[in-house]
Amino acid sequence: MDGRIATESGHSHYINGHESLVHLHRLRALVDAVVVGAGTASADNPQLTVRHVSGTNPTRVVLDPRGRIPHDLALLNTDSAPTLHIVGPDLGSERQATSLAHVERCVLPLNTSGQFDPDDVITLLANKGLLRVLIEGGGITVSQFIEAGAVDRLHLLVAPLLIGSGRPGLKMTPIETLESALRPPARTFRCGDDTLFDLRLRDTT
Repeated sequence: MDGRIATESGHSHYINGHESLVHLHRLRALVDAVVVGAGTASADNPQLTVRHVSGTNPTRVVLDPRGRIPHDLALLNTDSAPTLHIVGPDLGSERQATSLAHVERCVLPLNTSGQFDPDDVITLLANKGLLRVLIEGGGITVSQFIEAGAVDRLHLLVAPLLIGSGRPGLKMTPIETLESALRPPARTFRCGDDTLFDLRLRDTT
């Protein structure tokens, strides 16, 4: 309820309840690709597959501008879904972290902050036929895509839990007054003990 997605040490299993986990897997089943940053991939070692609902596993995408993810991650070593490992130009010629055929290394330029431009990521995925994209985490990655105007819908799941300190769910450029805050149209739904906020950030109709 205080906007944290993990403790200071990075522990986050599990803030949300089972119904929220099912909702996440349902979202994965509806998209072509699911994207996570290197920090989330390293800390959580996620599978990013559909297990709690029926559906096809999406292509898994790891944004790793500095090539820092461990080589033993499940994403790189299990072939349950295609995986794109996106790295910066200085790492493009290095040996791929795994020899498994399901992993493709892609190279994108970095911006002045040493990160990928979200629009470049979306364009790369679109060129591969991956048009419906879920930016799953972590908080910094999601925030970068929101600030770039690259997010149509934002799903925030709030659990009846107070962590008190830890890693924030969103970390965006500071604003001076609340007039500059985003106030998107929103719907709310019960999701077990959690509350789902469905925010429309961009009108796609």
